[in-house]
Amino acid sequence: MDRRLCLITGASAGIGAEFARQYAALGWDVALTARRKDRLEELATEIESKYGVHAICIVQDLARANSADKILSTLSEQDRHVDALVNNAGYGLPGTFFNTSWKSQAEFLRVLYTAPIELAHKVLPGMSDRGYGRIINVASLAGYAPGSNGHTLYASVKAGLIKFSESLNAECEALDGADIHCTALCPGFTYSEFHDVNGTREQMKSMNKRMWMEAGPVVKAGIDAVNRGQPVVVPGVVNKGLATLTRLMPEPLGRAIMRRQSRTIRRQD
Repeated sequence: MDRRLCLITGASAGIGAEFARQYAALGWDVALTARRKDRLEELATEIESKYGVHAICIVQDLARANSADKILSTLSEQDRHVDALVNNAGYGLPGTFFNTSWKSQAEFLRVLYTAPIELAHKVLPGMSDRGYGRIINVASLAGYAPGSNGHTLYASVKAGLIKFSESLNAECEALDGADIHCTALCPGFTYSEFHDVNGTREQMKSMNKRMWMEAGPVVKAGIDAVNRGQPVVVPGVVNKGLATLTRLMPEPLGRAIMRRQSRTIRRQD
């Protein structure tokens, strides 16, 4: 198969589905993985019809310890390798650290942190052998912000993905003759199912519309950045301003502001 293949996790909706559409529009085949088979198949049909590329559906739950191996094994059985990896799967875990079970927290860590890093680790050797690769880790503007009351691990995981992406991109730059890059994409509030799933849609309705972005420009910013070899990208003027502000603001002030805003943007029950 001459076309390159992009593997996208959490591809059934929102930012993940938009990544699939944009890579397909660039002439790439796509491997779509998520838990909802019907949504994946619907997206695959749309992409194949509109762009004339091949879409592979892989139903898998990243909370399971062997999920990464199963995804890559499915592709290997079809004689395909991963040229680009988009680690997009994720969700917000409502509540506080105290009122949620360890099982829920452990699954959250697996889906949003361990699985993306495992997938990156397992596709990189092939990328190195072929001298080409792209890895986009969908982090968040929350990775720059002080920790909030509620959704306790979200910001720390996203901050970890940012640092991981920076380090991995530096390692890839050191590979002689290789065109391999890793980027952390750090969107702010983006129209998707994210806030419906974590139960904060009503809180979000009260926010200024200028705080929101459509998935299309967010995804394009990520693809453009990884092709440039840019380790971190924050899409949107408002989000760039907020990211800069959080770095310049005195830490005690930042924490105080986040404490006041937590009930607006985080569900704690």
